[in-house]
Amino acid sequence: MTSPTTMTAIATTPPPPAGQMQTLKARLRTIWMAGDYDYFSRYMEQSAIEFLDRIKVPMGSLLLDVACGSGQLALVASRRGIPSMGVDIAANAIRAARGRAVHEGLEAWFQEGDAESLPCEDASFDVVASLFGAMFAPRPDLVASEMMRVARPGGMIAMANWTAEGFIGKMFKVIARFIAPPGMPSPVLWGDEETVRARFGTGVSDLRMTRVTYTFDYPFGPAEVVEFFRKYYGPMNQTFASLSDSGQMALREELTELWSGHNTSGSRRTTVSSEYLQIVAKRS
Repeated sequence: MTSPTTMTAIATTPPPPAGQMQTLKARLRTIWMAGDYDYFSRYMEQSAIEFLDRIKVPMGSLLLDVACGSGQLALVASRRGIPSMGVDIAANAIRAARGRAVHEGLEAWFQEGDAESLPCEDASFDVVASLFGAMFAPRPDLVASEMMRVARPGGMIAMANWTAEGFIGKMFKVIARFIAPPGMPSPVLWGDEETVRARFGTGVSDLRMTRVTYTFDYPFGPAEVVEFFRKYYGPMNQTFASLSDSGQMALREELTELWSGHNTSGSRRTTVSSEYLQIVAKRS
């Protein structure tokens, strides 16, 4: 049984970013702390369950959830008896995750930190995973090297990343027409097989990539889904906040049309499928 003391010993203090990167990181932190990701992620908890079912984390493993949000993977894993630690750039998400872990009495510990400079010692974890999280960090090569650094030799590295071709990739394209790119590579490049191979290089072996369909299912119509994202999902919240009234109206109309066009339920429910790339590899 892993104790909180052991988990604390794993953590170290990451070096602060410098120059323009420091400004970008501050902006990203503001974006991800906007809205209410804890509430937003409750509707996507099934994705964490399905992901963990597929990657088959062995009992007795110690798992790190990178860019964990409010504990999306770590909480589910710890409910299964797998001690877990989560790291995220958003302080409010970490507070929410800690509260949920304490409330449920789980072996899950959370720390504010950066996916590009993980507050963890080398070779600390049997499984290093990220579910739609680390893909949004601005320096993907650092993300890959950090995930490999903290994984034990022979340990598992696993990710789930939205693809450019899937529904969420299309939604990002709509948003990009309304706001300037934030000066970082497109997150959906993490959903491209060749890019993933290049980023991990020789640091991993037995690299397996599978395109998986995830189904969003909301008990309200497409227009309400757009409002739900605007209110609770930080990037969408900040996008709308940056636009004029006319810009907000135009973005709302385009997004509602997108969700409506892909909806396979009636007007009072929204069911939309989106593709992501599942990555599972062994640390060399």
